Amino acid sequence: MKKLLLLTLSLLGIASVVFAGGAKDAGSASADNRPTIRLVTDATGVDDKSFNAAAWRGILSFYGDTWENQKNRGSLYEVIACQTQDMYIPVLKQIADDTPDLIVVTGFTFADALSEVAQLYPDQKFMIVDVDYVTLPNVMNFVFTEDQGSFLVGAAVALQAKEEKIANPKFGFIGGVPGATITKFEVGYIQGLKYILPNADVVDYYANDWGKPDLAKTQAKNWYDSGVYAIFSAAGGTGNGTISQAKEYRMAGKNVWAIGVDSDQYSDGIYEGTKSSVLTSMIKRVESATGYALKAVADGSFKGGVVSLSLKDAGVGYATSNPELKESVVKQLKTIESDIVSGKIKVIPTYKDALAAGKVPAGLSAKDN
Repeated sequence: MKKLLLLTLSLLGIASVVFAGGAKDAGSASADNRPTIRLVTDATGVDDKSFNAAAWRGILSFYGDTWENQKNRGSLYEVIACQTQDMYIPVLKQIADDTPDLIVVTGFTFADALSEVAQLYPDQKFMIVDVDYVTLPNVMNFVFTEDQGSFLVGAAVALQAKEEKIANPKFGFIGGVPGATITKFEVGYIQGLKYILPNADVVDYYANDWGKPDLAKTQAKNWYDSGVYAIFSAAGGTGNGTISQAKEYRMAGKNVWAIGVDSDQYSDGIYEGTKSSVLTSMIKRVESATGYALKAVADGSFKGGVVSLSLKDAGVGYATSNPELKESVVKQLKTIESDIVSGKIKVIPTYKDALAAGKVPAGLSAKDN
């Protein structure tokens, strides 16, 4: 990485940008001609064990590296974590000046900054996840059918509740920053719950932040204490607070569950042997998106536009790592999954339309834009 980059950012007063890896030349082409890439994240970085971590795994996999052995980091790839949103534009400009082959940003909160910077650097290739409206020729947009994957984990936890003979189970949803993408998680989850338990009681809460697990932990404790059986969090690092609280309560003998998101978070909930507080996770294969874009850069097929990854494309799914997820539940989920792919079950991705169809309750905090 150019040493000038850190100096310039320091002069700009942006001292909290994290450049892990360091001293190698980050921008220039590699000797083996593989593309160079820079991943830009919010403050949670790639240690969020969720969304950003999945994007990072795709990068590592492309270069034949692993989480434990990132031998090409600092030369072929690197990650930069922005501590605040007002850093997005200056950081993207500085990285673009360094001319990597591809710059990746994670999440819709980067959309405005990317739109501005991508126009200033028309020869620079960019990629964004969870956005389909940055319509520039040098920006590849990736979207996922999160509603479909969330339907499956909603159905999973509802089926688990039936198998465990839980009387009138309640369910919770914790979101990060409200918006169309997180709404897909919430309304898909609720549709899955109600597909199995039509009268299921559901509560929701938005932390308005991706990196404050204490907020989710406090809300989760309140809900579990009030009788909520399971909570699905689509909130980045914030959602780790739900897993932590569920772990504490399961260790104390309480039958409550957390549902992971983006990555399989089963291991994050382990508290004894193979016992985990994470019953299942909604898998959003962001790693497929970063791998797809890198391959396109490498073979010269990169072009701006929208790429949609659905259940049919294996872009989303659910985890079966937890041995306490009952076999009968998994068997029923396979049928449900097939019915979604075939169109027999139609999952509605917006709150407005799901509400009009009577699939979700009124009064949710979800927003379609």
